[in-house]
Amino acid sequence: MRSLLSAVLTCEALIIGLAAPVAVAVMDVPGATAAWVCGGLAVICLVVTGLLRFPWAVPVGSVLQVVIIATGFMVPAMFGLGAIFGALWATAIWMGRKAQSAAAR
Repeated sequence: MRSLLSAVLTCEALIIGLAAPVAVAVMDVPGATAAWVCGGLAVICLVVTGLLRFPWAVPVGSVLQVVIIATGFMVPAMFGLGAIFGALWATAIWMGRKAQSAAAR
């Protein structure tokens, strides 16, 4: 499960990082605001990726998914992208738990 969740968060860090220039160029968000919000979330994604060995990191990642969907107020396309990554996150948790229960048998 950790490898699936790590892949989701790593790809999400890239996407949220690329949302900063879009926010500045298209949505007229101040550069510092876009850099702090998008850059900060990208760094948090990568930090949580490294912390997935701890059980509490999965709920933290789930909260992070909601926060990333909320960046849609800055860049509307992030509503859709955040929802896609949220679905990938939920699927990774579901498949990981399913694989762990199958391995336990």
